[in-house]
Amino acid sequence: MGHFKTRVLIISCLLFTCYEAEKLKTRGLRQKDVDYIEKYSSCLQGPAGTPGREGNPGVNGIPGTPGIPGRDGAKGEKGECVTERFEEPWKPNYKQCAWNALNYGIDLGKITECTFTKKHADSALRVLFSGSLRLKCKTACCQRWYFTFNGAECASPLSIESIIYLDQGSPEFNSTINIHRTTSVEGLCEGLRKGLVDVAIWVGTCGDYPHGDASTGWNSVSRVIIEELPLSS
Repeated sequence: MGHFKTRVLIISCLLFTCYEAEKLKTRGLRQKDVDYIEKYSSCLQGPAGTPGREGNPGVNGIPGTPGIPGRDGAKGEKGECVTERFEEPWKPNYKQCAWNALNYGIDLGKITECTFTKKHADSALRVLFSGSLRLKCKTACCQRWYFTFNGAECASPLSIESIIYLDQGSPEFNSTINIHRTTSVEGLCEGLRKGLVDVAIWVGTCGDYPHGDASTGWNSVSRVIIEELPLSS
């Protein structure tokens, strides 16, 4: 019983001492007196409390002032002058010449022609002849139908032609058969000058082969179509 009273007395003293120390602090005592009281008061420290929650994010700060402008860069190399070329859109340029029943029976020479106005120097002409052709002979023979431009055959890239060859020795053919077939002669010619171009269709021989009995445009329509086209880049 005596030990219990002693413990109660000690705890009461400690609580009173701690209380008095806090009162002395609030009364504005000198720092030396406060240090003395804290040293000999023997107040017990309680356990650490539970950590608090994280606070809300703060608002954005005020933007900083602009930085100092950088130095000028090194001078670049001199550029090249480029001249932009504007071309007019390509306009169609074509012509058709047609004949009803030419019935032209020559074996060597010019059959017919069609004059065309070429508007550009850097262009090509597409030509087409469509009509019936016939060849017959008693021995092997060959005929050639071809285009000329101002009296000369196309040189760029090559001639524009079509041939018919008959071999009298072939059992499938009889040299006396008279067959007229609609045929086309067609091609592109480059390198022709600007301006008027006389486009003609001719009939001739095939190298060293003899010619036969040729016929062009029998009992049907024949036509020459000419069209100017831009050269591909």
